Amino acid sequence: MRRADRLLQIIQILRRERRPISGRTIASELEVSLRTIYRDVAALEASGVPVLGEPSVGYVLQDGYDLPPLMFSTDELEIVMLGLRMIGARGDIEINTTARDVVAKIAAILPDAKRSEFLTAPLLAPGPEVLPEDGPVLLQLRGAMKANRKVEILYHAADREPGWRVIWPIVIAFFDRVRVLAAWCELREAYRYFRTDRMVEVNMLPAKIPRSRKRIYADWWHHEKMEQRLGIDGMGVVARA
Repeated sequence: MRRADRLLQIIQILRRERRPISGRTIASELEVSLRTIYRDVAALEASGVPVLGEPSVGYVLQDGYDLPPLMFSTDELEIVMLGLRMIGARGDIEINTTARDVVAKIAAILPDAKRSEFLTAPLLAPGPEVLPEDGPVLLQLRGAMKANRKVEILYHAADREPGWRVIWPIVIAFFDRVRVLAAWCELREAYRYFRTDRMVEVNMLPAKIPRSRKRIYADWWHHEKMEQRLGIDGMGVVARA
């Protein structure tokens, strides 16, 4: 790897981490010596890149610094296109349209050679044979998550009569055959998972969720990881309401 490419990779590694990352970890990922990383970090600092930290503590990239937004490698472009193809094939009409718009925007400002690599990325993601029949539910849930609002749903679980729940929607998972909403359920006073195709009715409520989106997402993610460690299904359960 050329030194210039390695310096960009170091910046990218620092950009994706929220906590200090050790020089040894960076060296291991880039398959170079620790001494090389120390020299490269010093070079970045000398050129004005705001890298904070010390060799014995770790390094972070100061907030506010960024690279030009489209310095993508060929591998990165392939992954971006794969992700857009996957969500375009599995989302509702609005998500599909948005995915195609993103492809067009990225392609429009890439250099010619990169544009060709992007549009002809050799990674495909065929959609499922049958998409869930959840109508406008995804649009309503996404709107509620953006507004950080509570939602009232009439939910028809497989083993019981339909019942009303007030939930705090957190994240939607797109599986091949179902879409699953992770949410805090006020009735159960716990995190629960709801299939969107079993939502008979969805109403966004005026009440705001009493926690920030960032905090409730972090709390849910911690809960999800703990369940995985204990061998308890979380998102793998398509309807645990």
